[in-house]
Amino acid sequence: MKDHIKTIPTNIITGFLGVGKTTAINSLLANKPESESWAILVNEFGQVGIDQEMMPEQEGLFVKELPGGCICCALGSALTPTLKALIEQTHPDRLIIEPTGIGHPEGIIDILMSVSFMDKLDLRATICLLDPRSLEQQEVLDSETFHDQLNLADVILINKCDLAEESQIEVVENSLNQMFPPKQHIARTTRGVIDSSLLDIVRNGQLKAQFPEAHAHHHHSHEHQDNALPEPHKPIRKTGHGSGLFSCGWVFHHEDCFDYWALEKILNGLEGISRIKGVIRIGHAWVFFNRVKDEHDFDKVAYRRDSRIEIICPRELDWEQIEKDMLACQIS
Repeated sequence: MKDHIKTIPTNIITGFLGVGKTTAINSLLANKPESESWAILVNEFGQVGIDQEMMPEQEGLFVKELPGGCICCALGSALTPTLKALIEQTHPDRLIIEPTGIGHPEGIIDILMSVSFMDKLDLRATICLLDPRSLEQQEVLDSETFHDQLNLADVILINKCDLAEESQIEVVENSLNQMFPPKQHIARTTRGVIDSSLLDIVRNGQLKAQFPEAHAHHHHSHEHQDNALPEPHKPIRKTGHGSGLFSCGWVFHHEDCFDYWALEKILNGLEGISRIKGVIRIGHAWVFFNRVKDEHDFDKVAYRRDSRIEIICPRELDWEQIEKDMLACQIS
């Protein structure tokens, strides 16, 4: 008789750009059982990895990043070998996958349910975070991927309720409660707090994508020197575009230091932005800068390797000028 093969509980955590997925995963990690090891696969649309740097370094945690496109399309061929290597190297008790905010979940679900992983993974609830204010943004409502993130989710958490009006939250709740098949769990939350028991909800295999071809129409390209290293005052710049969005990321030398307030003025002065993320050295301290649309915040972080900034927007900007403006904010 064959020994029973233990499969790894696996969850996908989705949500549109800037909804708070990384914050949500960090809230789960704060309550991770000490006896368990978890593996996290993070996919970023941008070219320089930042989300991975925002996750804690702790015993029993293994984080792997796939930047530079969506794992549902441009990086699809890399997902299977990357996952296999991650599983073989870490033997985790749980696996969590965070796709980019414009990633269509169906392609990822198909791979996780394929013969390559049927004896390795136990795909459980897909959890989608939703900013209730997004239903008032036409570019979000026009996104087929956004709708299928909701369609394919077993659990939907209405996040950022502290920033939204009660009327906005109620409209979202009413809309979600009318979906069919019905969701297994709908709840409000702030700061991405997720009840860890939701991870073990059994996946509803009847959920279907409304726009199954949406992820097939994403095209990505990027331009950068993979092996190049930044020099003082000479950052590495990496650009890419796809899915109707453009990205540009910079990696600065460890010694480069910024006047935060001057740099904040530059980053907040850019118009038509979808997302800006950065980890920035400002002397002896380092901060994480986070801008979604026209809202931003910052906080101290433990990260210490280098400064890096990523901009995502629906049109190509003058990256050369932006780089010059950021370099002008450096201090000795």
